Amino acid sequence: MDGYDTGRLIYLIILGLMVCTWFFAQNRLSTNKLLQQVAIWGLIFLGVIAAYGLWDDIRQTVQPQQAVFADQGKIVVPRSPDGHYYIRTEVNGAPVDFVLDTGATMLVLTREDAAAAGLDPDALDYTGRAMTANGEVRTAPVRLDTLTLGPATDTNIPAVVNSGEMSQSLLGMTYLQRWGKIEISGGELTLTR
Repeated sequence: MDGYDTGRLIYLIILGLMVCTWFFAQNRLSTNKLLQQVAIWGLIFLGVIAAYGLWDDIRQTVQPQQAVFADQGKIVVPRSPDGHYYIRTEVNGAPVDFVLDTGATMLVLTREDAAAAGLDPDALDYTGRAMTANGEVRTAPVRLDTLTLGPATDTNIPAVVNSGEMSQSLLGMTYLQRWGKIEISGGELTLTR
């Protein structure tokens, strides 16, 4: 802590003491009421800290997750609040989250997801082109050793790595056609083999 930080800390302590002194002076006749208010604000403060610390757990509980019915050979994915269907897979053994995109022809990996799957995005040959909502991008054709979605593991999957900025990898039609039935109903996407 340098001198500037120490000075700020001393200033905040003095300011806090002044506010507390004023608060106690104003409420000196009603000590019980003062203690109740302090207890209420303390509980509110602790509640906010607990909610912040447990936010990831709360979000996991509130937000529905994909369900795998291995004995029936199907995956059920709930629609997310933004209207998309996010699917958790394993590509070459690495976890990769895809957004289902029936408008995408190919399975498209971001550079980050390609690297996680063991591909070197810098060593790829970006000879392909694709039209996106943001314009034309260059793509590199690749073959994925394995792609596992629930009970199904497929091998030798054709895909492309996008050279541009993408926030999420896309699960396109070349992969979705491997499933026997794709159904969207009641806010859920069901893939069945």
